[in-house]
Amino acid sequence: MPLYVRDESVNALAEQARAILKAPTKTEAIRLALQRVIDEELAKPSLGERVARLREKYALADHASLRPFDDKAFLDQMWGDADVRR
Repeated sequence: MPLYVRDESVNALAEQARAILKAPTKTEAIRLALQRVIDEELAKPSLGERVARLREKYALADHASLRPFDDKAFLDQMWGDADVRR
């Protein structure tokens, strides 16, 4: 299926990409640029991997081993509601 670029600014960008990438055609330049974007995105670590690295770097306990946090008690204390049952 052919790719038609009707927007002149997009056409100019494709021509610049063709020159930078030394691609034989604008279509090849667009393919290379899109593939590069996809490869870079797929190479990024997932959120879970980034969190695991931070936990390791700062020697943080695993989430499952932490005691539950009582949001209500924390907010009551923050707002000075000391007489609220816990």
